Amino acid sequence: TREYYFNDHGAQIDRFVRSLIARARNEEPPEDGYAGEYITEIANRVLEARAAGGAQDPRLLPSDEEAEVFRSLGVGFMFEEIRQKLSEFGVEFDVYFHEDTLHESGAVAKALEVLSERGHVFEDGGATWVRTTEFGDDKDRVVIKSDGEAAYFAGDVAYYLDKRERGADHVIIMLGADHHGYVGRMYAMARAFGDTAGAGQNLEILIGQLVNLVRDGQPVRMSKRAGTVLTLDDLVDAVGVDAARYSLSRASVDTTLQIDLDLITSRTNENPVFYVQYAHARTRAVARNADEHAVRRADAFVPALLNDVSETELLGKLAEFPGIVTIAAQMREPHRVARYLEELAGAYHTRYDRCRVTPRADEPVDDAHRTRLWINDAVAQVIRNGLGLLGVGAPDRM
Repeated sequence: TREYYFNDHGAQIDRFVRSLIARARNEEPPEDGYAGEYITEIANRVLEARAAGGAQDPRLLPSDEEAEVFRSLGVGFMFEEIRQKLSEFGVEFDVYFHEDTLHESGAVAKALEVLSERGHVFEDGGATWVRTTEFGDDKDRVVIKSDGEAAYFAGDVAYYLDKRERGADHVIIMLGADHHGYVGRMYAMARAFGDTAGAGQNLEILIGQLVNLVRDGQPVRMSKRAGTVLTLDDLVDAVGVDAARYSLSRASVDTTLQIDLDLITSRTNENPVFYVQYAHARTRAVARNADEHAVRRADAFVPALLNDVSETELLGKLAEFPGIVTIAAQMREPHRVARYLEELAGAYHTRYDRCRVTPRADEPVDDAHRTRLWINDAVAQVIRNGLGLLGVGAPDRM
């Protein structure tokens, strides 16, 4: 299953709630809080939802009750928006897992009990620790703080065990660029449960890198709505879903990515998404033209009829596709598919200029034309399949 782990528990949510309350009161958010228009929007939605339901204005409630209203409704609205934006981007998950359920259900306590039974939990300074240094971590990790609150790592421990108990024998976790320090502790935690960790093992962790946007040669630094960061919405609004997905797909996950907004919205061969999509559109134009000239694919593909080196090279490139897909899947490297499609598009564009599928005005249709139509349609199918794997459209006309 593909799962989205929603962090709706802990200090970050507390800061989020305090920020909502501040904006609802027309006050500045706390120093450690969150800014941006989206905080004001969600705060107003909370007030509107309460009013629509005939409930008391939460700002008139005691502070603890006020916080609970903003927590319950505000977190719900935020989660709803995240789901909607992901869906609009073509990303769907089988399971949306809420971290808070791990604490409410007792899953955290259960996971720590399992580790304790295995001899990997100890008490020190009033806190509860997991002895992760025994499994390669650089230091032991707190799971229950001295004030009795669960540490962030406790949720990670419980979630991993929950996944394994639901039948997952290979758990792949994707983390952001600021989580490099989590890899060692997460792998140690898996080993403490008796599992293996690393590429292809019970637990595998991928670290994504930062994405920088550039316009007019200058970094785009601020999102009006989010305040301090650029959001997926900002990228999609600037370039569209196809260009955004392709641009994010064509770089290795562990590479810091710079996206030139001017380039990926241009209709030039230097724009990789345009270059690949245009190749597909070109194959469809050739097919339509062939139909108008009564060129039909031969009953069988006869490569001996092809006499141009560009066609031989194109056939070789087509033959690479299954292997590229296999390696991309095994290595968790979808950028291999994107780069391959660019190479295939280049080979097709070269062949297009040299080898005609339809005859010239004074030429009859022959088997070479019919055989070339096979290649044309094969390129269309492979580009369509490849773009489909990346969640990018393959237009018939551009």
